[in-house]
Amino acid sequence: MAGEFSSKVIVVTGGSRGIGLGIAKAFAREGAQTVLVSSSAGNLGTAARAVNALDGPQALPIEADLRNAAACESVFAKVKERFKRCDVLVNCAGATMAGAFLDLPDAAWIDGFALKFFGCVRLSRLFWPLLKAVEGHVINIDGGAARSPTAEFLIGGSVNAAMANFSKGLSQLGKRDGVNVNVIHPGTTETERNLQLLAQRAAATGKTVAELQAETLAKSGIRRVGKPDDIAELALFLCSERARHIQGTAIAVDGGATVGYY
Repeated sequence: MAGEFSSKVIVVTGGSRGIGLGIAKAFAREGAQTVLVSSSAGNLGTAARAVNALDGPQALPIEADLRNAAACESVFAKVKERFKRCDVLVNCAGATMAGAFLDLPDAAWIDGFALKFFGCVRLSRLFWPLLKAVEGHVINIDGGAARSPTAEFLIGGSVNAAMANFSKGLSQLGKRDGVNVNVIHPGTTETERNLQLLAQRAAATGKTVAELQAETLAKSGIRRVGKPDDIAELALFLCSERARHIQGTAIAVDGGATVGYY
């Protein structure tokens, strides 16, 4: 894949840390022009410096709260004005709350769908004409809870399931327009977000974060916790020409933690 992305524009939401940043860095190492979208100006600055240190094109950081339709439109307008193209859209933004069901108010549910689901829907719709023009790719970073829901992560599981269903439906349009749409379901991954969720689950269950980490590894039987690079490598492949016949699928990157046939 060396050099395959050297003339391409990659937009990554949630690109200022964790999995999103890992994906952005992977594309940057392949010579892509990366666009990092995040609501945190501080995290964006740090992320842009990390991407720029890879000696590829200088990353374009865009601060935007994707819960708002106007912010999504602003991201699209800036990318279109600056580059006039988009080859890959990676929807990775999302921070749904974990916790005991009876303690989760409507506002937490609305917020969870507003960022991860509606942000994905709006940006996919906005960028679609540009993606269609270059026969590009949409990669939606979802989560294992879409397939394996738990009582302490009902918002996240519901949002993930909706995003997965949307992605499968969108891939049908993608078949007609030449845009590949695929989903990656990360398992437990070593990120700040994962630690935040563990803390919320600990509060809901009365257990410590260390106890929950040990239980997760023991229950799943996985050898190690995943890393952002594990997801990034698959994203690179799915957006390469070698993967052009992979359309409308959802692939777990979880070390085999997901139980069941799918």
